[in-house]
Amino acid sequence: MTAQPTAPGPAPDAFEANRRYLGSVAYRLLGSFTDAEDVLQDAWLRWQGADRAAVADPRAFLTTVVTRLCYDQLGSARSRREAYYGEWLPEPSVSYTDGPDSPADLAERGESVSLALLTVLEQLTPAERAAFVLHDVFAVGFESIAASLDRTPDATRQLASRARRRVKEGGRHPGGTDPAEHRRAVEAFASASTRGDILGLMAVLDPDVVWHADGGGIVRAAARPVRGADKVARLVAGLVAKWFTPDAAIGLAAVNGEPGLVWYERGTGSVGGVLAFAVAGGRITEAFVVVNPEKLGRIEPVTTR
Repeated sequence: MTAQPTAPGPAPDAFEANRRYLGSVAYRLLGSFTDAEDVLQDAWLRWQGADRAAVADPRAFLTTVVTRLCYDQLGSARSRREAYYGEWLPEPSVSYTDGPDSPADLAERGESVSLALLTVLEQLTPAERAAFVLHDVFAVGFESIAASLDRTPDATRQLASRARRRVKEGGRHPGGTDPAEHRRAVEAFASASTRGDILGLMAVLDPDVVWHADGGGIVRAAARPVRGADKVARLVAGLVAKWFTPDAAIGLAAVNGEPGLVWYERGTGSVGGVLAFAVAGGRITEAFVVVNPEKLGRIEPVTTR
């Protein structure tokens, strides 16, 4: 007896089909998964109330909705972050898998944006950040960006160009450094740190290295950037001596798409800190340390690998 073909199931709702992509856009625009989820909820409500029959391109429509919602949030977010205790750093994205993103992943999540680059994006105006992220990270055309920002295509092209220049002046570019060189520097830092080897740390730190830490006033961390290889090396050695107990471990992870480190408890795998790095010439030029537990709750325990 010939089997009858099964009828195809209902097509997925356009919002759900694009949820991962929209969440990636919102995170890169806001630097916060919590804020990005709030934006997605608002965008979903607007999608429910939209005249979908009049929407020719749902993905473009939803991108515009999410961009406008993020744009509205960025001004108030900046005010909150200026009142934040110590340095505010973006929420890190942590993965325990190696290897480049697939074409499908790139289409959904865009080019990787390092924690260092996200930090620089905080210095841009909301319009500059939106134009840069949409065009340079997600390859959205200027016509579509113009519709999202209520600007002309020429104006959005100038916004992206100005943002790109400011990012470059901040020592950042989306491509980052050579992954192998970056990984070697991170591994050398981890090895020297766990041994409390100040000379080893100074060998991998750029003389003008800057240490950024975000404890959110919940976990003790440097409230201001610490500058210089000697000061940073001694700070790290002191932190390791105080906190690196037999129950603690440091492991390699991909932090926002680049080699980084996680500090975790051996028994539970619970992550207590994430370290991301900027590397140039084989040395660490900046370290970004997130220990605020409110920014670590979404990270999978290391034991789930």
